[in-house]
Amino acid sequence: MIVVATADFELYHGVVNELRDRGVTFTTIEPGDPLPEGASVIVTAAGESVAGDDIPEDVVVVRADPNSPRRAVESALDAVRGEGGRTVVGVDPGTRPGIAVMAGETVIAAFHVPLDDAVDVVREEVADAPDPVVRVGDGARLQGATVVDELDEVRVELVDEAGTTPYLGTGARGMGDVLAAVNIARIEGEVVDDREVEPTEGELTVIKDRSREQSSENRAIDEDLARRVASGELTIDEALDEHRSG
Repeated sequence: MIVVATADFELYHGVVNELRDRGVTFTTIEPGDPLPEGASVIVTAAGESVAGDDIPEDVVVVRADPNSPRRAVESALDAVRGEGGRTVVGVDPGTRPGIAVMAGETVIAAFHVPLDDAVDVVREEVADAPDPVVRVGDGARLQGATVVDELDEVRVELVDEAGTTPYLGTGARGMGDVLAAVNIARIEGEVVDDREVEPTEGELTVIKDRSREQSSENRAIDEDLARRVASGELTIDEALDEHRSG
């Protein structure tokens, strides 16, 4: 059982709300109270003394930061789950990638964010995890290459994503990318350091069309700039600026 024992008001409410949102059974005590029977994990603040520091060896203590209650709860849940809780992040690439974070077989977080934010989200989720792995689907090649190339500090696997996008019933619109990311996270892939992708004519045409849509002058960038956008060297806005000044 998880026990929350802290006099830090901000930490207490952050952790308790996270636990309630996840439907986790827990109890709370004052830091100086004795531990209840069945306690397996204590969540407390750094430097706080709990139960007079008379804590059994088999009870895990999670020292939490008030600014990161979700991280503390995930650490507590990892301790409850025990072995087999390796952090695996699945990414379904695209203009708004789906991202799923798993500990063992449990999905602990999910995101659907713009491509420009995806790498930062993944980095934050694996920051404190021991031996994490990031699995990126091999579809949406250009966007996937952007994610793979920027994640040089963690193990990255390229996964065959065929069949990972589920059928979506009524009311499930918008969930497909995240559910695909969950399925991608469950598939072992090929370890990669980078991904060289030569854009197709069709992909370059799409980038040019998007640049025209974003341009206030209804002008499209040229092929050289489109290739630089495809490689991740430039954003479309940056390419338009170069095109105007060229």
